[in-house]
Amino acid sequence: MKNKFEENIINLYGEQGKSWLHNISNIVQEISIKWGLSDLNPFTNLSYNYVVSGYRENQPIVLKLGLDIEALRKEAAALRVFSRHGGIEILLEKEGALLLEQAITGDSLKSYFPKRDIESVQIAANLISKLHKAPINQDFPHIKDWLTALDRDVDLPIDILIKARRLRDELLETSTEEVLLHGYLRHDNIIKKGEDWVAIDPKGVIGDPAFDLAAFIMNPIPELADDIDASSIIENRIIKFSSLLNIDANRIRDWYFVKRVLCSIWAIEDRSHN
Repeated sequence: MKNKFEENIINLYGEQGKSWLHNISNIVQEISIKWGLSDLNPFTNLSYNYVVSGYRENQPIVLKLGLDIEALRKEAAALRVFSRHGGIEILLEKEGALLLEQAITGDSLKSYFPKRDIESVQIAANLISKLHKAPINQDFPHIKDWLTALDRDVDLPIDILIKARRLRDELLETSTEEVLLHGYLRHDNIIKKGEDWVAIDPKGVIGDPAFDLAAFIMNPIPELADDIDASSIIENRIIKFSSLLNIDANRIRDWYFVKRVLCSIWAIEDRSHN
């Protein structure tokens, strides 16, 4: 019986995915010999990449393998830029593989939900401030490229799409600052490293700083959606982020709405490919 990770890979990549899964042990062994890795153990919450923890000599590491070569290349490029600005350090890279430092303790900010939610917003805001000080590299895509997805004909209420398109255009037109965004800074991508918190799995995209708040505000999924106080939690996060980062609360609300619709479109398209 296939697990969710295997189903995802086969649904997305077909026969190529089946072959990659069949050979994954050999791929890991080859890389471990080349890079001097040991004690490798896979993570349990795999989705679209094969990720293992282990050691390179005495250094704790994470090895990340994937079939989306371009996505891993972009992640590596973003990590190199973010490495001195709150991102996890990338150690080595080859086609389809990244070797990363392992954050210890490695607990994610998801563990703060719901009892320490406002504290988690403070931590996220501090990390966002660091990330957004990273230099902009024009090799990264612009957020407006992602947002063209809102113009597609998808199975969502037309009034929702019209509102998202209008807000997108207004937000892009009124943006006064652009930074290198993480792109998907949810709770699971903020990890404890000693006394600090670092970001993992960046997408790397240029755009309005407020866009990076939206993913955090709408997560963790599905725990937040199942919480009877979800609306209050979301509003409290918006107000707290506005205060901490000096960003207009209405602007944060608007980006949150746009990101929710964008993620819905991506989810619909992912299901249509399965």
